[in-house]
Amino acid sequence: MTTTDTGERRRASDTRPVITDLIDEATVESIAAEAWVALVGEDEVLVPLPGDLPADILSSWVDVVGPWTGSVVLTTGRATAEELSRALLREHAPEVLDDEDVADAFGEIANVVGGNVKAALPGPSALSLPQVGNAPLVRNQADVCRLDVLWRGEPVAISVQGALPPLPGSTPTRKNEVS
Repeated sequence: MTTTDTGERRRASDTRPVITDLIDEATVESIAAEAWVALVGEDEVLVPLPGDLPADILSSWVDVVGPWTGSVVLTTGRATAEELSRALLREHAPEVLDDEDVADAFGEIANVVGGNVKAALPGPSALSLPQVGNAPLVRNQADVCRLDVLWRGEPVAISVQGALPPLPGSTPTRKNEVS
């Protein structure tokens, strides 16, 4: 007996998790709060209130590759990114921060938050080096967990977002397909 592979079994298993199936906003908030205290200072708290990001924004992120693939992205105003960098560098901060200082410090915050998000996800995953610039595009709105907070009264968005587009919807199979 010869059977024809309609692909139906394969399509049924073509599911990949979206981030909200794996992690929730409260977990992201807890991870970010712990990272902030560890890196920025004990008195530096994140207040879970939304704020409008300014026009001049900067993002730092790390990519996670594993059973779930995506990015952990921090976005805030450039001036706030500089202040975050100063708070992280403390007494080692130069009087004038250059772009490299901000990239290193702001990227380190994304690295720590991203590493802790990675640890909360199932299965083995790899983490990229941090990047700073324009955030990666959101490829699938259903694969985003976003937290809006205020730090020193300034808005910071923390987003855990999938890197892959949504899978196509189920398509009807053709019966009696000839291989």
